[in-house]
Amino acid sequence: MPRRHGWAGSPPADEAEARQRIIEAAMRCVDRLGPERFSLAEVAADLGVIRQTVYRYFPSTDELFEAVGGYAVEAYIDELTRHLRRHKEPAPWVVEALAATIEWLPDRPHLTLLLAAGHPERFAEGVTSPVSMAVGREIFKRSPIDWAAAGYDPRDIDELIELMLRIMGSMVTHPASPPRSSRELRRVLRGWIGPR
Repeated sequence: MPRRHGWAGSPPADEAEARQRIIEAAMRCVDRLGPERFSLAEVAADLGVIRQTVYRYFPSTDELFEAVGGYAVEAYIDELTRHLRRHKEPAPWVVEALAATIEWLPDRPHLTLLLAAGHPERFAEGVTSPVSMAVGREIFKRSPIDWAAAGYDPRDIDELIELMLRIMGSMVTHPASPPRSSRELRRVLRGWIGPR
């Protein structure tokens, strides 16, 4: 019987490459199976290695979920920052940040992995977690708005981030029925967030 070689016959050059390949395999598994059916065994099978190899780099499913979520969050922050670049005033920026996130999140299960720490059913609980708040702060930091000049101190920004996360969490986990169009979603958000 021929000997099977792990890593599809091409072992990683170093620990960093091994971790990256495991994260990429985990993302493929989440795409294929959904976060609720994801397992380290599936990741190992995708890579052509044994489970112990995956455990060597990620001792638990939660640690791998966090790594996948962190990788997805970085990509999301970059994309959202580019998307929001044209909004130079606080209220339109907040409305679009919320609307885009509410629309994008259901199609990006990797993001919920970090927020729910491997338990998608806990997404609503994790929506205002320290990790979520840190992501919000990074998005605000990259915005084109001078928040201090607009009258927002760090405490105001944290409160606004918490409010935005709560709105987003509620609207993602309990969407309107019937669903709102993009235009309608923005109209509703603008009506309650923007100046009247």
